[in-house]
Amino acid sequence: MNSSEAASDQNNCGICRSSLTRRLSEAIFTAECSHVFHYHCILKNVQQGNLCCPVCQAKWNKDNVPFQVPPPQNNNSGTIPCHFTFPSQQPPHWFYPQYSSMPEPEYPPEPPTFSDDEPLPSCTSSIQSSAPQNITVKTHTESSAISSAESIPNFPVLVSILAPPLQDSEGHGRTPIDLVTVLDVSGSMEGTKLSLLKQAVTFVIQNLGPSDRLSVVSFSSSCRRVFPLQRMSVDGHESAILAIESLRAGGATNIAEGLKKGIKVLEDRRERNPVSSIILLSDGIDTYNRTANRLLNQLPDSIRSSNMQHEIPVHTFGFGYDHDPNIMHAISDLSGGTFSFIESVGMIQDSFALCIGGLLSVVAQEVRLTVRSASPGVKILAIPSGRHVNEISDEGQQGVVHVGNMYAEEEKQFLVYLLVPESSGPYTKMSLLDVLCMYKDLASNELIRVQGEKMEILRPEVCSPAEKAVSLEVDRQRNRILVAEAIAEAQRLAEMGNIEGAQALLAQRKEILLTSPASQAGDYHSNLFETELREIMDRMASMKLYKQTGRAYALAGISSHKSQRASARGDTRASCLNSGSVVSRKRGPRSRNSTYSFAPGELGQPPAAVGAFETPAMVRMVRKSQNRNQPGPY
Repeated sequence: MNSSEAASDQNNCGICRSSLTRRLSEAIFTAECSHVFHYHCILKNVQQGNLCCPVCQAKWNKDNVPFQVPPPQNNNSGTIPCHFTFPSQQPPHWFYPQYSSMPEPEYPPEPPTFSDDEPLPSCTSSIQSSAPQNITVKTHTESSAISSAESIPNFPVLVSILAPPLQDSEGHGRTPIDLVTVLDVSGSMEGTKLSLLKQAVTFVIQNLGPSDRLSVVSFSSSCRRVFPLQRMSVDGHESAILAIESLRAGGATNIAEGLKKGIKVLEDRRERNPVSSIILLSDGIDTYNRTANRLLNQLPDSIRSSNMQHEIPVHTFGFGYDHDPNIMHAISDLSGGTFSFIESVGMIQDSFALCIGGLLSVVAQEVRLTVRSASPGVKILAIPSGRHVNEISDEGQQGVVHVGNMYAEEEKQFLVYLLVPESSGPYTKMSLLDVLCMYKDLASNELIRVQGEKMEILRPEVCSPAEKAVSLEVDRQRNRILVAEAIAEAQRLAEMGNIEGAQALLAQRKEILLTSPASQAGDYHSNLFETELREIMDRMASMKLYKQTGRAYALAGISSHKSQRASARGDTRASCLNSGSVVSRKRGPRSRNSTYSFAPGELGQPPAAVGAFETPAMVRMVRKSQNRNQPGPY
């Protein structure tokens, strides 16, 4: 740690990470190991039996920490010292400052199990008015032909699946959801942060329908279920909003306990909606679990993804500069959710809107894509599928990708690398792959099979220049994977302290991207990928900047690319407006790129739903959020 970072740590509470000089009336505790804390933060920490420093894990003398605190005694002057230190050999003399909202309120005990969820309506399925449309399967080969005498060891082909739209763009008749929001209400959330969080969750509540159910869990040093799993009827809306308005900030940050309680709400419920999810927001570092592994080991198995068929995906939101992006990303990655980086307070509601726009439009579950060799000698070598689990079996004859659930009009694209042997004779077509997509349709609750067209390629004796032309669809996806791998590798180097190596790697990958056929042809999304790399380079310009914003920004991008699903990141409000272009507005002296990540589209222009892995339902929800609240000055 350099001197400036050390000084910064001395100016912030080691638990809630907020300033130690906010109010003169706040008592400060300096421990034997020299780390400094707000009195109320360390009090709550120690009262739970924790006698180790939350920062350095040094063991404290129990006589020198705030434990079993007696009632406050008035001193002669009637004032409270602003700062005090306890000598290691003297018993402590405690003062209990008068806080406005910082100490944790007392609440009635909770039931041992959360089996008090409100019953589902008699008809819970989202049967739509007309027959559901199927997932669409499309394929592309890198080139339209391979000469008959050639054997290609790594020939890329692209398989794309596109989910059908909602029958009603307003979402009527959609699949209902059980949603739990797990919210950080530690001391650092006091003030504007908590106010905007309440506003954002209220927006979520108002967009849930009478078949949806919501529960609210809050956490600081401890956690509680603020609101049981209830249907969002008119009365449900009012009750949930009142519960949100009752939230008060105070205490430390116990992410693990809050998340465990949110999971328990879903595990204990008597009835289940077809879709379930958790939204987790925190602005701080877990006081009790300083590493991702330690926290993840406490979580139940139900949160762990298996073959992308997620029981409880957790979508995490890291808020501000003081949260732990490694932990928040690890939680989302483990469960099959997404990680979003909310850099500025004004982004909270739009970020939630982006997420629920997808959650409220799930049309397919248990999606599984199968490709099988269609000719002797054709073998499947690799399927880089990100977070989606893939299996290659039968000595390369079959490959399966477990996609999980899909939102309406969401697209997933997978490159499949093949060994293509010589042809038995010229001027023939060779079949490469048979493609099959199977999934559970939530409108009909039936298992659907969609057989794609057989993937074929010409095998002339000599290929013409046109037949050798590279498919822009294949090259665009190759560019996306190049960028995703570059961000992940640069982030790994930065974590090792090698910022120069991270910068060099990103610069090299950017040059490769710019010389690709798709970039040379002016492909819209390849240009966006190049912008994304430049943004990552800017945020890795120094170790200080990387720690402040680069780590969280990179991890949010990694999360988005691995799942091919939109996540919020950055410090601007961006949306899909003006015929689908991504709008970015300046905040302060420097302009950031889009808040959201990027998605497949057609050459030269953005697709109808735009900028990224955003779907039309996501775009509509973000617009709704922005229309409801006039944006502040930039």
